[in-house]
Amino acid sequence: MLDTRAVPAPAPSPVAHLPTPIWRCLVIEDDRDNARYIAEGLLTLGHIAILAHDGAEALRRATSESWDVIILDRMLPGQIDGLHILHTMRALGLRTPVLVLSALSALDERVKGLKAGGDDYLTKPFAFSELAARLEALVRRSRTGNEVTVLQMADLSLDLTRRHAQRGARSITLKPREFRLLAYLMLHPDQALTRTMLLEAVWDYRFDPQTNLIDVQISRLRSKLHGPQEAPLLHTLRGVGYCLSTQQHYTHAA
Repeated sequence: MLDTRAVPAPAPSPVAHLPTPIWRCLVIEDDRDNARYIAEGLLTLGHIAILAHDGAEALRRATSESWDVIILDRMLPGQIDGLHILHTMRALGLRTPVLVLSALSALDERVKGLKAGGDDYLTKPFAFSELAARLEALVRRSRTGNEVTVLQMADLSLDLTRRHAQRGARSITLKPREFRLLAYLMLHPDQALTRTMLLEAVWDYRFDPQTNLIDVQISRLRSKLHGPQEAPLLHTLRGVGYCLSTQQHYTHAA
């Protein structure tokens, strides 16, 4: 088990300022402290981290959703372990980069992980800086050069590489959390996104904190996106959540 108290939490470093595109990461780890430690580090770097704590949920999400990279613990509770998930993914033709994370450090165990379809193998305990560097290498190798790096809706654009937002000729300054929130909204245009979905994808919350956190962040983001004489794009769906859309029939709250 990784003792997160013995490994410094991710701190601002040159890695955090590199202009890398945002990743959608699935973190499969049954130890909730370890999972949160990894997710917080990824969020610090500006990426989206989704957690799965058991084999069944992990298998479902790994095979039914699109990911830029998966961090996979070898030993999971229940009948589905990490190697089973790997075998299934590769049998289905899924080529998502997978970094196997395990306390099993013997050579034959590392070989098993790689032969099962893992792209890299990192043993616990580990430094987050090494984990981040290995993930970056995996994602870089998996890129074809045709991936989308700029998201566009009407006159709003978000450059995922330069981390820059612009509406028309107007540059928009975003804080890291606002950038992740806008990226998630733009990756799901014209879709109703509930507060639960936003809490999980942008804040890595697996529960509702019963605060107005999202309302406040949405309000701040909306004030930056909607200038004078500009059509509203970020809409409130009363009783449901929020939606980024050019359609004007949605309810718009100031």
